[in-house]
Amino acid sequence: MRIIVFFALFVLFSSFSAPTRPIIDRREAKSAFVLLNKIRQNPKAYQRELRLNLRASMTKTPLRWNANLAKAAEARAMDMAQRNYFDHTDPDGYGPNYHILRAGYSLNPGWLKRKNANNFESIGANHPSAIDGMKAMIIGKNSPGLGHRKHLLGMDEWNGSLQDIGIGYVRVPSGSTYQSYLCIIIAKHDW
Repeated sequence: MRIIVFFALFVLFSSFSAPTRPIIDRREAKSAFVLLNKIRQNPKAYQRELRLNLRASMTKTPLRWNANLAKAAEARAMDMAQRNYFDHTDPDGYGPNYHILRAGYSLNPGWLKRKNANNFESIGANHPSAIDGMKAMIIGKNSPGLGHRKHLLGMDEWNGSLQDIGIGYVRVPSGSTYQSYLCIIIAKHDW
């Protein structure tokens, strides 16, 4: 009898202290991808909500979902959640370009000269959905400057030339600084 009671108490108390694992939400990632293409195709429909300047240059080229970039974006968001950091450079000093190549997406060797290089990644944290996070990046809410907006909407020559996309969205039930991590990678194979 004592063993059964002890075991029941052990299970009860261990369930309260056991850390919960981050969860990849691919449906959220895909919904953000669909919306981003809609915004690019018809910025006027989102002008007020996203504070878009329609006179600014913005590409209308649709983005193509890329499984390798999605794998890299998911791994980046999961790594931030598991190791409790929020940065383009991981705690080991490696940046997005390294992780993109590691996921099987080939890059120009010149883009890999610095181990912390980032030519392709936008990140967000603590958003209730991937769509909310993406919109916040476009608006510039809690984002440095207009870098994310330019990246996501292809608002200059470089970002307008990027055509492949992968998105990772990870929810963290507990045990991390943020409740979610969003990683959007838009890239190209350019030699």
